Amino acid sequence: MNQDLQALLQEAGTLPDGAAKLEVLEAAVRIADAEGELELAYDTRSDIVRTAIFNGFPLKAVVAFSWQLGQYDRHPELFDSYDLLWSYKWIVGEIAHFPDIPLQQIAALVEDLGKRYEAHGYSSRTYLYYRFRLAMDLGNMQEAETFMERFRQARRDYMSDCDACEQNQIVQYYAAAGDDLKALEAAKPILAGSMRCAEVPHITLAHLLLPLHRARSAEEAAKAHTRGYRLIKGKRDFIEAIARHIDYLAVTNPKKGIELFEQHVALTQQHEDPYQTMLFRLYSSKLLHRVAADGLKYQPRLPASFLAEHGEMDLEALARHLGRQATSAAEKYDLRNGNTIYSELAAAALSE
Repeated sequence: MNQDLQALLQEAGTLPDGAAKLEVLEAAVRIADAEGELELAYDTRSDIVRTAIFNGFPLKAVVAFSWQLGQYDRHPELFDSYDLLWSYKWIVGEIAHFPDIPLQQIAALVEDLGKRYEAHGYSSRTYLYYRFRLAMDLGNMQEAETFMERFRQARRDYMSDCDACEQNQIVQYYAAAGDDLKALEAAKPILAGSMRCAEVPHITLAHLLLPLHRARSAEEAAKAHTRGYRLIKGKRDFIEAIARHIDYLAVTNPKKGIELFEQHVALTQQHEDPYQTMLFRLYSSKLLHRVAADGLKYQPRLPASFLAEHGEMDLEALARHLGRQATSAAEKYDLRNGNTIYSELAAAALSE
């Protein structure tokens, strides 16, 4: 093995998951490709996909996985199908977040996943579950409900997501549909701690903050905020969840919401997930409008990269700027999806 390549792989093994590790892995891949080390290049990309997906770099994951899928189809005897098919789910779960990817391509991807699972003898449950998730991402709530019922009836197998992940998505469905009581009912096993995983209850709690505030009590919602925020604070891959905490604080404690905004706005600079970035900007705009309306005179602390591009802004100017960015992104999603779901979401948030 090339000594530089070996040194990079050893270095990657010592680094925590995140941007620095991804840079080292990508450097290793470039050498492996140049040296014709096909299997090593494939395995290293597996590390890139896993690291990128769970650390807020979904575009890097999509690029690396696309290369892997092509190589697997050309040389199926060289590579393990289980690992590839498992990570395929992660890609399908992220793909609709990129508004420039056409609906036809997204549909073809999820159908390809379904055919590959069937060809390898797996249950239809995972395919149906990701059809459910995809319908939600595209704003097709009736279709999502249909696939939710279908996936729950299909048998579980080794390719299924964990119980907690599946239940979390059901909670998100009811929360998005505006049914607070059903969302809270579906969340019972998660809130009780009998269902949990690496991302649950982290994500679930963020979706339950306003339902708890509206349907239960301010005290219960505040406890969920404290618990949930502790799990996600400062983590690039939880920007959407952080955005939902900001949305909650815009209603309950706007001054505290500014603290969350200032602590995390730098993570959204050059973030690879435009959907998560859109929600962060949208709910931050809502928050800042409310604070400005209360008459607070405050100069937000913004990252140097933001100031270099846009200059200093007061609360109201910053709120308008973020609102325009969020609305523009929402329009791009709606144009691709063929509906007005995200524009309506943005308009509702910015009019409250």
